[in-house]
Amino acid sequence: MARPRKKLKILLIEPNYSNKYPPIGLMKLSTYHKMLGHEVVFYKGDLKQFVIERIANKCIDEFYKIDESVNWNLYKDLFVEYIRTKRKDFLSQIPISSTNMEILLTDKINQFKDYYWKKSWEKEPEWDRVFVTTLFTFYWSITIDTINFAKKLVKDTKNMMVGGVLATIQAKEVYEATGIKPFEGILNKPGQLDKGNHLIIDNLPLDYSILDEIEYKYPMNNAYYGYTTRGCIRKCPFCAVPKLEPVYNSYIPLRERIEETRKQYGDQKDLLLMDNNILASSEFNTIIDDIIACGFGKDAKFIQPDLLALSIAHLRSIPVINERANIRKAQSLIMEFYQKLKGEESFEVYKIVFERYKINKLLTTTKEHLLAAYDEIKDIYEKHFKPAPRHRYVDFNQGVDARLFTEENVKQLSRIAIRPLRIAFDNIKTEAQYTRAIEMSSKVGLKDFSNYLLYNFDDHPDDLYHRLRINVELCDRLNVSIYSFPMKYHPIRRTTDMEEDYSHNRDYIGKYWNRKYIRAIQAVLNSTKGKIGKGTSFFRKAFGENIEEYHKLLEIPETMIIYRYFFEWLGLENGGKKMTIEILGNDSICNASTHSWWKAFCDCKKCITQRMGNDIEYYSQKRF
Repeated sequence: MARPRKKLKILLIEPNYSNKYPPIGLMKLSTYHKMLGHEVVFYKGDLKQFVIERIANKCIDEFYKIDESVNWNLYKDLFVEYIRTKRKDFLSQIPISSTNMEILLTDKINQFKDYYWKKSWEKEPEWDRVFVTTLFTFYWSITIDTINFAKKLVKDTKNMMVGGVLATIQAKEVYEATGIKPFEGILNKPGQLDKGNHLIIDNLPLDYSILDEIEYKYPMNNAYYGYTTRGCIRKCPFCAVPKLEPVYNSYIPLRERIEETRKQYGDQKDLLLMDNNILASSEFNTIIDDIIACGFGKDAKFIQPDLLALSIAHLRSIPVINERANIRKAQSLIMEFYQKLKGEESFEVYKIVFERYKINKLLTTTKEHLLAAYDEIKDIYEKHFKPAPRHRYVDFNQGVDARLFTEENVKQLSRIAIRPLRIAFDNIKTEAQYTRAIEMSSKVGLKDFSNYLLYNFDDHPDDLYHRLRINVELCDRLNVSIYSFPMKYHPIRRTTDMEEDYSHNRDYIGKYWNRKYIRAIQAVLNSTKGKIGKGTSFFRKAFGENIEEYHKLLEIPETMIIYRYFFEWLGLENGGKKMTIEILGNDSICNASTHSWWKAFCDCKKCITQRMGNDIEYYSQKRF
């Protein structure tokens, strides 16, 4: 008789940095381990708080064993705060004294408080396997801190895996900082985690439910995520893809994974594909057919499914589907719904949610109370749930290669609900191919574009201005919309010419840039929320009428860039000068105007040039 498989406890961790997109690798690992019957938990946030909440849960379980007459779950937030702070005012609010077991209960909660503070939990790790994902190298400090803390949570560090972008491109550095040897690359072969297991983890559908286990909300949500290809045919020196995905895979089937996600977690509005060079695929036409078959053809519409009903159904299923996630999801949706109600309906739902079942706080919400509350508010909720159809969008988020555009593949792109079409424009040398790609796309009816403009690499500051101007002029000439996102280059590894490891921070300055120029560009982008859209007049005001005005922008103080209208107004005869004379009796404050500062700067530069001759160019490039 076969020995039953051991049920493992699996913890998936994403460091608590800000990011737009969920951790696809962890979502696949969740699917893998749940297929094996393991218990899986995902966490992103303060790991100390995670440990305290787990200890509080165990404490409450022990309370029920001592006295079942009190609903201790209603006081979970107080358990957590007492264990975290040791403050007796939190302890006094837990109705321990109202029971006949006050001494036993008080002793028990203090045992758990000491269990945390004396770090006894570190000697009794809960998890059989721990996985930590990593992202950008400039998140080095928070990532390394997370890995080192996570080592305390796993029973044996041999069963801890660190993977992802940073772990792959700086595996040696991660090992030296943590003692954990990272996994490099992607899990695209059978048996990589468990010998003899035939599953290929990278091909598995994503477990979307884990995203509802955490408080953090990814900005890009309500979308299917995935790949239809892997790798890239280019070897750009600033890119991590050649190391992460060294072999180009031209086709990964999409339809089955989308259908499985739709069945398990409800339909998603958009399709976000993370392919690094989709146009290089020999199966590009097949990929477009797959996208259309999944419901993302041109002008496709989406109607939001009832996610509250779906979460409730998951909680009622046998076995329950991700109880932790669906409690959080359902409780959040009910509270969001309550906030929109008015009048008698608001009062009725308030009585149910706040008074009868006390599910207004997540920590005190139980599955049983949640299900009961839903049954009582269901009719009111369904009366208001009337979602309107919305347009769906396909987004090749990593951009497409302008050098690979043909009339055939542009026509194929026009068959799907793509918006925006992201076309890479990282180098002014590709201007002809980039312009041609926009023109070809416009001819087949594509009107919405976006791109990231890499700067601070081996480019000159003037290159950024010219690329931005090209986009603005294309918008006017072709009547299209192009949103440009200038993106500062950060090295992905330390090179021999670096005095310090700039890959672990955001301080790198390219050879043609300096800190002042970088700050000037960032000051403009802070005012435009990081993007530059269509509109010649807007662009000219933001970056200058011409290259000379752009150079002036790079030189003037950041405050004058951010509040440029005020400082320019100060220098106007009929503006600041006139008003300050009327109010103050003189216009001395107008010496702080942009015009006055620029005149003083030019005079100073002229004087220095005369004194130092040709050396001025050297020193200006070294400005910090």
